[in-house]
Amino acid sequence: MTNSKVLKVPKVPGEASKTAIQVMDRMMNLLDALAIQEESCTLKSLAEQTSLHPSTAHRILNDLVACRLVERGESGTYRLGLKLLELGNLVKARLSVREAAQAPMRALHKLTGETINLSLRQGDEIVYIDRAYSERSGMQVVRAIGGRAPLHLTSVGKLFLASDDPSQVRAYVTRTGLSGHTRNSITEMAKLEAELDKVRRLGHGTDSEELELGVSCIAAEIFDDSGKLTAGLSLSSPTDRIQTEWLKLLQDTALQISKGLGYKPKVPEST
Repeated sequence: MTNSKVLKVPKVPGEASKTAIQVMDRMMNLLDALAIQEESCTLKSLAEQTSLHPSTAHRILNDLVACRLVERGESGTYRLGLKLLELGNLVKARLSVREAAQAPMRALHKLTGETINLSLRQGDEIVYIDRAYSERSGMQVVRAIGGRAPLHLTSVGKLFLASDDPSQVRAYVTRTGLSGHTRNSITEMAKLEAELDKVRRLGHGTDSEELELGVSCIAAEIFDDSGKLTAGLSLSSPTDRIQTEWLKLLQDTALQISKGLGYKPKVPEST
C-alpha cells in the first residue's frame, strides 16, 4: 500500500499503531463492502455502507487502487481488483499442494536421506513452501521455508521457464539480466535457451552448483487437475552425494502428488 497522510509520525507514543489499525479496519470494511456487490459501486454508496466520510473513503480507495486490490471504472465506480484473485489463487495452490505433498515428501526423504523441497513460482523467483528433512541424517542442504531464488539458477525454476514460450523467456532475461551467484551460474541467453531445451527433452530440471557451490539439485514437475504446472519437487544434496537412481524416485513422488491434486496423466496412444 502506498503511504497515506494518516500515517504521519505521531506526536503521542502509541498513536502510530492505533492509527495504522484504524486504517486497516477501514480498508477491510471497504473491501468487504465491495465483495458483496455483484457490480461496480460508487464512492457515495461505499461511504454510506462503511460509515466513512467520502473524502476518507476516497483516499483509502486510491491507495487500494495503487496496489491493485481495487480497480476504478471509467465512470468513477470501484470493484475488487485482480490482485486479490492472484493472491487467492496463490494461497489456494499453496494449501492444496502442501497438503498433498507432505506424506510423499517424508517418504522420499526416508528413501534418500536428503532434503526434499516443495516450491512454487512467484514472478521471477521460486519460493520454498515446504520441506522434508531430518536433523539426525547428518549434513543436509536445507532451504528455508519462505526463501526465494531466481528461476534460472534453480532446478525448479528451470521447469517453469521451460514451460514459458520464447517471448516470455526473453522478457525474463531482460527483466533480470541473468545475474549469477556462482561460477557455474547461467548468465547468457544462448546458454539458458540450450538449458531449457534440455529440460524439455529430459523432463526434469537440474541445478549443478549454480545457486550455491558444492550443492546440486534435481527437480520434477507437479501438475494440478487441469494439467497446469503448479509446483516443483526438488532434492537438494552435496554434489558428491547425488545418485542417478534418485531421479526416478523423485519423478514418481511428484507424479503421486500430482495425482493427489486430481491430475490424470495422458495415456500413450497405442500403435
